Amino acid sequence: MNDVSESVGADASDCGCDCTCDRDRHLFCKGPKRILAFDGGGVRGAVSVAFLEEIEAVLARRLGREVLLGHWFDLIGGTSTGAIIGGALAMGFSSADVKRFYHELAPKVFVRPRWRLPFLMAKFDAKLLRDEIQRIIGKCTLGSEDLMTGFSLVAKRVDTGSTWILDNNKRGDYWDGSDDVIGNKDYELGALIRASTAAPLYFDPEEVVIAEARNGMPAVKGWFVDGGVTAHNNPSIALMRLALLDAYRLRWATGPENLTIVSIGTGTHRTRVTPDDIRPGRSWRLALHSMLSMMGDVHENALTEMQYLGETLTPWWINGQLRDMRSESPPHGKLFRFIRYDVRLELGWINESKDRQEKIESAFGRTLTETDMIRMRSLDDPTIIEDLYKLARIAAKEQVREEHWQGALPVWCGGRTPSAARRTLPPTASDRSGDTFRVRASRTISEALSYARARLARAVSRREPPAS
Repeated sequence: MNDVSESVGADASDCGCDCTCDRDRHLFCKGPKRILAFDGGGVRGAVSVAFLEEIEAVLARRLGREVLLGHWFDLIGGTSTGAIIGGALAMGFSSADVKRFYHELAPKVFVRPRWRLPFLMAKFDAKLLRDEIQRIIGKCTLGSEDLMTGFSLVAKRVDTGSTWILDNNKRGDYWDGSDDVIGNKDYELGALIRASTAAPLYFDPEEVVIAEARNGMPAVKGWFVDGGVTAHNNPSIALMRLALLDAYRLRWATGPENLTIVSIGTGTHRTRVTPDDIRPGRSWRLALHSMLSMMGDVHENALTEMQYLGETLTPWWINGQLRDMRSESPPHGKLFRFIRYDVRLELGWINESKDRQEKIESAFGRTLTETDMIRMRSLDDPTIIEDLYKLARIAAKEQVREEHWQGALPVWCGGRTPSAARRTLPPTASDRSGDTFRVRASRTISEALSYARARLARAVSRREPPAS
């Protein structure tokens, strides 16, 4: 990320914009642009939080003061749990607030109802998630200037079978409503984030009013599920299109000197099956593995495209034939600078480096096993958050380098710099009750059950086939 943003024009005539808030200046004023994309992944969003903290620390050291990522980035977007994290940053929360919100949210939300019919009812109560999101966001809409920068999220509307990629770009076709149809700017942000996180089997779909009741006709409602079941669990390609395609009317300049895209994952691993999984009568298990493996396919496809189109500062291995794409480039050159941060939830990653092994053993006080890795791959087990966070902190220290974060805060027309106010997460009851005996006992039991499930999964596994 270079220093070009410091030399953007000195008056409004340089870009001809009529921007009146930070959000619109980020989106429409000229100058180098920066995008931040967050993957979906349930409670594994703890991985993203660890990288956020390291990014903020690097920027603070470079610039000599605290930096809000909502000020640094011009467009922040996410899918599922990434929509929660991205929405918080776009509203002006710091990574410390996001961490606290995330660590408080997961134990409250991922609680199984006392009465539940397996496979007939969702695993968790969506009202708990809705209430927690609403507590922080309130009645803020997608068009609100409470969002200090560009923001986008991904959800799946199942009643029409369509992927919805919503954003706060006021030049978009669906920004304003028509007649009784609600415009994008008027959707409640909390409802949209809830829709993006409504993972099938885990939560019930989110109902969103699309058109108001009028002339005796009932309101039209859409039913939304998690954006992770679309092709954009890693939303970096969707955000790139939003920035570059004429249809969206942003038309940001291309080239590594003009556009940087940072993509942050939630932990990755190769989903495998065992001979036992494909025996007659185990079709349900094979079907489940196949669906889960689609997230891995989406991840691989996104990395392939982004590393091909972008000047990649952190190359990731794709497969034995494509390798890490270092030698590949589109005919007219790279379109942007690309940075990908993530952690592989596999023992092979830990064992790649003696130094990494020692740091992980020091952090955990022991050597991690395959059971630990299986446990940390869960999407809905809040007891893994602390361990995931510790592991990701070590990865973040390795991957986030100062040379990735050169440049300065944006300077727009008339010499304006980001000025939207920072927000602070309010205290909750959990802050005062976190050390009670009852809470500690419940946490201990939940963690023991988590390890038991991971050991059982390990016990039924067989020798893994070699990677391609």
